Amino acid sequence: MLQLNEYKAENHITIEVEGRLDTSTYSQLEEKLNEIINAGTLNVIVCLQNMEYVSSSGLRVFLMMLKKMKALNGKFFLCGLRPNVKEIFEIAGFSTIFQIFESREEALNHL
Repeated sequence: MLQLNEYKAENHITIEVEGRLDTSTYSQLEEKLNEIINAGTLNVIVCLQNMEYVSSSGLRVFLMMLKKMKALNGKFFLCGLRPNVKEIFEIAGFSTIFQIFESREEALNHL
């Protein structure tokens, strides 16, 4: 099961991801992020402190959204990765592609 919580601020939107991001749930996140980006938001922070697992399908969503945001000169940050999720990002080589921060506050400081 996947739960997405959206928090709007003046210059950015934070999405908190809770649960498992896999082949049965990735489309929820993909739809939500597309909706946010298509509405013109140029700064997105995705907080993963409550995400238990990410599959290759989930990784693909993050990569697609990063490419979209780069094309729009926007910022797409990840924060709060649990050790097991951080390891998956590192193995996939994504830790060098994404700007990943320890906390949401740290990500906000880089907007």
